[in-house]
Amino acid sequence: MDEYALIMRHEDGSKIASPEQMEIWMKATMDWIGGIAAQNKFVSGTGLLFDDAKVVHHNKLVTNRPFGEIKETIGGFITVKAESAEEAAEFAKGCPVLQGEGNTMEVRRIAKRDNGH
Repeated sequence: MDEYALIMRHEDGSKIASPEQMEIWMKATMDWIGGIAAQNKFVSGTGLLFDDAKVVHHNKLVTNRPFGEIKETIGGFITVKAESAEEAAEFAKGCPVLQGEGNTMEVRRIAKRDNGH
């Protein structure tokens, strides 16, 4: 069994949700994670805050916030155990972030730490 990162991508991270919207979204997210944990497939996860975010560019230029020419940004990720990328994608389909138009979930297998693969 491999581990996969399920990365929450927001099409327009500059949109700020109301406190009420955030509370609803957080409860839905905790319920989603709880369903994965109930199958003993949840490993870890975290949200990523936009406040004080910086982007360091190849030329060492530092810009504020994770937005530049593109608005899409990463809002957080969880790590799950899955038999395949397809199973991990099935978990991703249940993420509440997908309720936002244009938002996506990226599924990536995590390199194994034991033998460098």
